[in-house]
Amino acid sequence: MLALGKLLELTLAGYEPAAKIQLTPEGTRLRWLAEGALEVTPAAGRDNGMDLLLSAGIHGNETAPIELLDRLLRGIARNELQPRARLLLLFGNPSAMRRGERFVEQDINRLFSGRHELSSGAEAMRACELEHLASSFFADAERTRLHYDLHTAIRASRIEQFALYPWAEGRRQSRHECARLQAAGIDAVLLQSKASTTFSAYTYAELGAEAFTLELGKARPFGHNELVNLDRLEMRLQALIEGREPPVDESAIEHLQLFAFAREVIKHSDAFTLHLPIDVENFTELAPGYLLAEDLASSRWVVEEQGARIIFPNPKVHNGQRAGILIVPVDASLLA
Repeated sequence: MLALGKLLELTLAGYEPAAKIQLTPEGTRLRWLAEGALEVTPAAGRDNGMDLLLSAGIHGNETAPIELLDRLLRGIARNELQPRARLLLLFGNPSAMRRGERFVEQDINRLFSGRHELSSGAEAMRACELEHLASSFFADAERTRLHYDLHTAIRASRIEQFALYPWAEGRRQSRHECARLQAAGIDAVLLQSKASTTFSAYTYAELGAEAFTLELGKARPFGHNELVNLDRLEMRLQALIEGREPPVDESAIEHLQLFAFAREVIKHSDAFTLHLPIDVENFTELAPGYLLAEDLASSRWVVEEQGARIIFPNPKVHNGQRAGILIVPVDASLLA
């Protein structure tokens, strides 16, 4: 196997390879760009016009998607997968990956779309580098551009595999792309309705890619992901890479649960209280009238929406950050 196929090993060891470019026997080119960053170019005459960015490890302790990217790259390096799409594979936060922690100083996934310019430190610099890598990769607007940013969640979820679909002014979220996700084993899609500072929001809004944050189960250490079944997603990604993806059946979207963001719960001070069990699962339904959170004397979040559910509840975030999101079910008429 080509040495660059061991990108995960290189990244965890903090090692920069001497040979930056290698070719498979079939002619696929692997090019090391930066720590945790590898570009894959199809052999001459095989490029089908798709640019596919796959990222994982934006949070360093979310290891199942990191292991998935490692398997895909090793397949390419062994000549078992023969790409027709251009690929950019990114391990987002190598320092946090080496520590087995979500982040070192600050959450990289809150530092995109220029937010890193308002901060400092290694993770702000890494967010800037990831933006430049993605921007260079998606430079040709004539090509199909797709980005999956792969994550696992801090807590258990009643819908284990789901996606967040970013928002951008002047664009409608795609029925075709949601149906493609359903075929890959994703059970629900959350349609965002305002700008965000995540990596997928940056590539969607700033670079014109179709882009998603995929949540793929619960975060566990390396080697302990046997309970995370990514078989359908892995097979779909292999098909995308090799240009043999079956036609997308848009009628299958009826089997996909769609939600819209209703409200964010923002923690303003150390007096913040989230009135939920510590082990509450994502997608837990909350009845109208439920007192969800309080902060200081004037801030109370009472559930008003029918069918409201909570995702990403986390009272331990820094002041000024989001401590949870209320979502509500919607239908596919919102999609283009």
